Amino acid sequence: MKKFNFVLFTILPLFVFSQKIRVFVLAGQSNMNGFGFTKDLPDDLKSFKDVYIFQGKAVADHEPNGGVGKWEILKPGHGHQFTTDGKTNKHSDRFGPELSFAKRLKELYPKDKIAIIKYAREGTSIDSLARGPFGCWDSDYFGKTGGNQFKHYLNTVQNAFQKIDFQKNEEVVMNGIIWMQGEGDASYTEEIAQNYYGHLVTLFKGFRASLRDAEVPVVIGKISDSGKDPSGRVWKTGELIQYAQEKFVAQDKAAAIVRSTKNYGYGDDPWHYNSTAYIDLGKNFADEVQALIQKKEAVVGK
Repeated sequence: MKKFNFVLFTILPLFVFSQKIRVFVLAGQSNMNGFGFTKDLPDDLKSFKDVYIFQGKAVADHEPNGGVGKWEILKPGHGHQFTTDGKTNKHSDRFGPELSFAKRLKELYPKDKIAIIKYAREGTSIDSLARGPFGCWDSDYFGKTGGNQFKHYLNTVQNAFQKIDFQKNEEVVMNGIIWMQGEGDASYTEEIAQNYYGHLVTLFKGFRASLRDAEVPVVIGKISDSGKDPSGRVWKTGELIQYAQEKFVAQDKAAAIVRSTKNYGYGDDPWHYNSTAYIDLGKNFADEVQALIQKKEAVVGK
């Protein structure tokens, strides 16, 4: 994919479009990044047509070059240990929800192209007090170097928009933000967990502002707990985070939540889903966002 100017998103065209490029942001922490094994994938998730992905380089808050990347046709390997220097993408043996998400979207929109912008860093929180060594999505946290995960996300979006390519008869449409995160904030104090709802509201205002659409559909993956801890609970304040996620989607008319996570199996550790779970998660993300898109398009069409 080549370059186009970001401001083209806000210019009304003077011609009739024949095809849409539906753009989706996938963001969050490790269960968005993905720990599924590519060896477990069925054949129908191994290759794609008219589906593209730009995955920004995930770095710590203080590190440079966060968000550099390169557009390519979607393929397996955009999970844990995927790396990029902006010129070459190095795929891993892991995947996240992006594969089944894209497959389902192509079933729902067979005539359209799908473009995925992904930025996810493992272990990250929203609250700066819960950032640990991983980083936080608080846009007001500047640390020693002025960096944070939201800033790296913005770099990812800017780099993706600068490098995307489309034909004159193609309409670029921002269709959704998919968010899988919360475990980082559930690992600390009750006070941090109680603040999660407010942090979600602020974060998604920032997400939507970055895409220049205050009503971009949002789908959240509800966090779950494997129970693989001597206490029987991995996330200390997980229930409070779940409550905040439910509260957010209940009060945001353009938001939805995926709850199937409560039934998911886990891999070799107590934090990350297994391959089957990521496949189901991606499909459910697609179904939920498509319902929101239909709702939005119906209002616009009136």
